[in-house]
Amino acid sequence: MPRSAKRRSSHPRQTKAKRAAAEPANDGERSALRPQWSGTLSFGLVSIPVDLHPATHPAHVALRMLAPDGTPLARRFHCPTDDVYVPSEHLVRGYEYEPGEYVVITDEELEALEPDKSRDIDLRLFVPAASIDPLYFERSYVLTPSGDSSKAYQLLAAVMERGSRAGIATFVMRDREYLVAIFARAGLLTAEALRFQDELRDPAAVGVPSKTRVPSALAAKLEQLLERHAHDRFDPHALVDDYTDALRELALRKAKKQIDVIELDTSEQDEQVETVDLMRLLKQSLHSSGSGRRSARH
Repeated sequence: MPRSAKRRSSHPRQTKAKRAAAEPANDGERSALRPQWSGTLSFGLVSIPVDLHPATHPAHVALRMLAPDGTPLARRFHCPTDDVYVPSEHLVRGYEYEPGEYVVITDEELEALEPDKSRDIDLRLFVPAASIDPLYFERSYVLTPSGDSSKAYQLLAAVMERGSRAGIATFVMRDREYLVAIFARAGLLTAEALRFQDELRDPAAVGVPSKTRVPSALAAKLEQLLERHAHDRFDPHALVDDYTDALRELALRKAKKQIDVIELDTSEQDEQVETVDLMRLLKQSLHSSGSGRRSARH
């Protein structure tokens, strides 16, 4: 095997580089976040340059699958009929239109379906903010003013917030057209990428019981119970992922004590080969994710 690994049961020493990797960076050391998308928020004759940033970031702990000797494992595509692994250059995409029946979709056909490139968030209409069911919210973004657009940005946010209105818009990012709802909160514009109607389950399909008459005495008792646990406002700091925190602390504690730590001895040539493989898998993953993309419907 081109790599070897050493597994330590315990060792008090820990290099400076390993300590730095195990400890989270200070907020002051982090560089400014680059926008995920930049363009213009526009409606009518109004155009406001904005930057779009993800409002959330993944905080879960990812565990990598390893071989017994500590080598990180990679996924491969296996053909169960011929019992062989299929290289990425031989892969094609298929749409299953009937059980067991597929039609091949080519890269050129997928590219032809991509929306026209645009740098506009095209506001189509404004609706009462409270009229949009949160079930449609899929992913949250923050819009910030770009360049010298702060005054126009603040004016739009103030007018929208004063009227409790949300804007419905479309924009193209990474060859996909998104349908979004633009909200104004405390002078800040946010965007919620919306799910499509056919992505929501019918409550009847998940077994929601039909309405029945509830005795008034039981309803009053339940209202009293709810009132005893009522708070004036929602506290987001109460949302703590105890499992993820405990898992991260366990891993860092074992790393600090050098318990079950695996070190790979990798030559420069092996590193170059691994980089090429990772790039191939990344491109393959991006192409695969594109096969499920759909354009927004107007």
